[in-house]
Amino acid sequence: MNETMKKLIYALLFLCISQLAHAKLEIEIIQGNASALPIAIIPMQWLSADPRPETGVSEVISSDLYRSGLFEPLADEDMVDRPVDEESIRYGTWRLLKVDYLMIGQVRDAPGGTGYDIVYQLYDVHTQESLLSQITTVGFGDLRFGAHRVADAVYEKLTGVPGAFSTRIAYISSTGTGNAQNYQLFVADADGFNPQAVVGSPEPLLSPNWSPDGQQLAYVSFEKGNSAIYVQNVATGQRELVSSGKGINGAPAFSPDGRYLAMTLSYTGNPEIYVRDLATGQKRQLTNHWSIDTEPLWSPDSQWIYFTSDRGGRPQIYRVAAAGGKASRITREGEYNARASISPDGTRIAVAHGRGNEYRIAVLDMDTGRMRILTPGVLDESPSFAPNGSMILYATREGERGVLSAVSADGNVRQRLILTEGDVREPAWSPVIR
Repeated sequence: MNETMKKLIYALLFLCISQLAHAKLEIEIIQGNASALPIAIIPMQWLSADPRPETGVSEVISSDLYRSGLFEPLADEDMVDRPVDEESIRYGTWRLLKVDYLMIGQVRDAPGGTGYDIVYQLYDVHTQESLLSQITTVGFGDLRFGAHRVADAVYEKLTGVPGAFSTRIAYISSTGTGNAQNYQLFVADADGFNPQAVVGSPEPLLSPNWSPDGQQLAYVSFEKGNSAIYVQNVATGQRELVSSGKGINGAPAFSPDGRYLAMTLSYTGNPEIYVRDLATGQKRQLTNHWSIDTEPLWSPDSQWIYFTSDRGGRPQIYRVAAAGGKASRITREGEYNARASISPDGTRIAVAHGRGNEYRIAVLDMDTGRMRILTPGVLDESPSFAPNGSMILYATREGERGVLSAVSADGNVRQRLILTEGDVREPAWSPVIR
């Protein structure tokens, strides 16, 4: 294997950076949307006998809508009125404040003492029409999750697109330096709260990939020296060793039905794409080429597997039928296109797009063949589409550290997820969890 091929393997398979174990991700909008919808989320009445939480449900909903870039929630101090029911809404006041939509509600004890009911109503200020009137019931420790579900409902009602605030993200972290590094795979809420370590190791972890039901993560670990692929239940911690043969065991990707895992293996001498049946353990080779084939991902309809290959001289995205056959090249613009993520509707592919020494996130429109660069960084990588296709999470550099950022699929809104300390890489956005 020549030096160029070795460098490509390292570039594609061995990127891991870090973050402190319990640091909270903080959201900072660095580019907004001038046409964001004005909305007022009135602080909800707390009617439970339990102590009110430090961060209320309304604050979480407002934060969710704001960081989507599509909404401009009215600041709490600018609310001159705080209606508690429809009869107390003075629509003229809200029109003077240039608010288009208004949400009111309350949190009360759920029947049977099982948790809380989040009761809420959404109104159109101009037509005075009730748009939503719903109850979301959650357990005692799930108020933030319930608030995310409410934000999802408001987002879908006003945009026509399902929300993704109640989803989760996974990412790789490391602490320490040199021989004292410790790597961890974390799962957090989509807004960065509630980070939980799924697994830790003194050796690198990388390439997390969610199962379609959001219950499991496949990832690569070097804890035993050589690379190995594991599938782990996020809730229980139970895990299964899937592949640990000689050479490379990398880049696992669940099929949309969760029955199969595509991966890169090199036990025959060259990195190729394989598909493993998770029930039987049987695997079949999908590519057979002298080049490096890696980073497989499935199309939403399970008909195709996209992957990165240097068979044209430089890394580009190719695809092959999941049943097997001849691979065809998908990306042609730019010197480097790798680490693809496909939109839920299968019409767009996000890639790490390189020209010279600059690597940015770009999106390829599959129908038109047009490639659009979305980010301004010089080392942006590992794009991951949100499950509603509205945003793309990715890793980038800020000075000497790695941070996570997100950009809207049209490039109009960017946000940065700031860590108090440390670095992170390899983000993966979970599917919608119902």
